[in-house]
Amino acid sequence: MELIVAFSIMLILTTMAVPLARSRVRTEREKELRFVLREMRTAIDKYKDYSDAGYLGPAKLDTDGYPDKLETLVEGVKLQGQVDKKIKFLRRIPKDPFTGTRDWGMRSTKDDPTNNSWGGQNVFDVYTKTTEKAPDGTNYSDW
Repeated sequence: MELIVAFSIMLILTTMAVPLARSRVRTEREKELRFVLREMRTAIDKYKDYSDAGYLGPAKLDTDGYPDKLETLVEGVKLQGQVDKKIKFLRRIPKDPFTGTRDWGMRSTKDDPTNNSWGGQNVFDVYTKTTEKAPDGTNYSDW
């Protein structure tokens, strides 16, 4: 009899703990997504500031001073007037905590903000490619 009672109590506690653990994992992923998006958007903004100040030389056609691809932030850009000095804005492209890849959705300044296809002119913004929704009903890709 004691074994049945102990097993029943363990079963009840386990069924209560699983949703709590899932909620905690989702919360950690959301926190990581916010951090990574802020890091990449700050790097994009810093690149734009350097470009506007003329430190990176003349901007490429149709880029509006933004990087032409996300990898440019990692590879670095030669500073205007320097022979071999490069400035890098990111150490590496971070992993998306929801998809587990380094493949991010990108938007250019000429793209429609509601569209998920990238025009390829520049990288104005990044977003996650997951189709999951946050607990409040918003898409993570809209963050």
